[in-house]
Amino acid sequence: MNRVLHRFRTLPIRARLSLLVAAAVAFAVAAVSVTCWFIVQGKLYDQVDGDLKKMVAPPRLDDQIESVLTTCYEEPQTDGRNFPTANSYFQVVKQDGTVCVNAFAAGKVKVSGIDRQLIENGGNKGAFHNGTSEDGEALRVLTLPLTTSEGPAALVLATPLKGTQSTLNELALILLLVSGVGVLGAGAAGLAVARAGLRPVDKLTEAVEHVARTEDLSVRIPVEEDAEDEVARLSRSFNSMTSSLASSRELQQQLIADAGHELRTPLTSLRTNIELLTRSEETGRPIPEADRKALLASVKAQMTELAALIGDLQELSRSEGQRGERVQVVSLEETVESALRRARLRGPELTIDADLQPWYVRAEPAALERAVVNILDNAVKFSPEGGSIEVRLAPDGVLTVRDHGPGIPEDELPHVFDRFWRSPSARALPGSGLGLSIVARTVEQAGGKVTLTRAKEGGTVATVTLPGAPKPPPEDPTPTP
Repeated sequence: MNRVLHRFRTLPIRARLSLLVAAAVAFAVAAVSVTCWFIVQGKLYDQVDGDLKKMVAPPRLDDQIESVLTTCYEEPQTDGRNFPTANSYFQVVKQDGTVCVNAFAAGKVKVSGIDRQLIENGGNKGAFHNGTSEDGEALRVLTLPLTTSEGPAALVLATPLKGTQSTLNELALILLLVSGVGVLGAGAAGLAVARAGLRPVDKLTEAVEHVARTEDLSVRIPVEEDAEDEVARLSRSFNSMTSSLASSRELQQQLIADAGHELRTPLTSLRTNIELLTRSEETGRPIPEADRKALLASVKAQMTELAALIGDLQELSRSEGQRGERVQVVSLEETVESALRRARLRGPELTIDADLQPWYVRAEPAALERAVVNILDNAVKFSPEGGSIEVRLAPDGVLTVRDHGPGIPEDELPHVFDRFWRSPSARALPGSGLGLSIVARTVEQAGGKVTLTRAKEGGTVATVTLPGAPKPPPEDPTPTP
């Protein structure tokens, strides 16, 4: 059985569908055919039983029974041509087992257990059953209990079933032929339907194989707009998947290109500075102390920039699954306070005014703090010396950071969250151009939204909206042992 199931599973889906349809039709046709055969058999038997009932009440039936008992022939004496019920069987079975046959009967019926039971039990009801003649011919028998002067007896009437059985055999052959034709037709129809239904799947398979072979993600499967079946949904999902993969590949290539461009500048500067230091050592011509310190400071600054850039790239390359287990309930108020301490160290000449209200969100603590630090770093970087920064965390969880710097031009606002994008006026300042990209990604992963706008009186306002609550959710109660 397991081998048959394994063999079935290895067949092509068209063959499996055809076999399943043929099997279903075969089962249905077999059930209908068998039911039809039994219904016809019952109707034919009812007709035969009706003919036997007519023999029970002919004129002078009692006289015939008395005549049979009087003569008590063991075998018919004529061929029955002069008997009104020619080709019929008529006999009386006595209590002692003696069989008295009508002289004009077609033959003698074998005595059955039903006949003996009716003789013993008596009663007014007869019984229809199948029997055989002494010659082995199939008969339909009606046995009726009798009471004679010699004691209990049974009247046995029978008629041949040859015609009825012939009709049933012909019907069975016809039903078998019709069933076979129906099953073959169902198999052919199932194969045709499977081919028609799986044609879109063939197209999808060809498209997938083409993508796997050529890595061409521009392939699209045509789908009717109003189609809502499973194949249409699968085709739309495939088109959406290839579009997402193509977009991801473009972003990946863009990220690699941008990262290479950003890495080239600090690496070139590092190489130049290191070559100067190396040449000084090789030639024995020392570099003036002031220049040497400047070179070493430049190397250190470039190394710091490279480390920051690599860290930003790692942050952006992390997938959603890599951060899912680290998400927890975080106090945004405490996160902002921690970021403010770092911002004050980086801009000691600035005045940072903070007004923070309690607010709890679900996020990754380290990523959320880094996002807030990036926003504050931008505010510190673009604030004039001796300027001020206002930080507000409202009771509804909206965080705003406002600086009094030059502000961002309107035409540059749509690009501030793009990777590696830097304003032309800020390209001389340190940074990788990834800080705000990391902010946007972190806030979006926490279910929030971040925007940058120009302040009316100059400067920039960063607004972060995160879903949460002013109180932390209650902890699950610890079960008592």
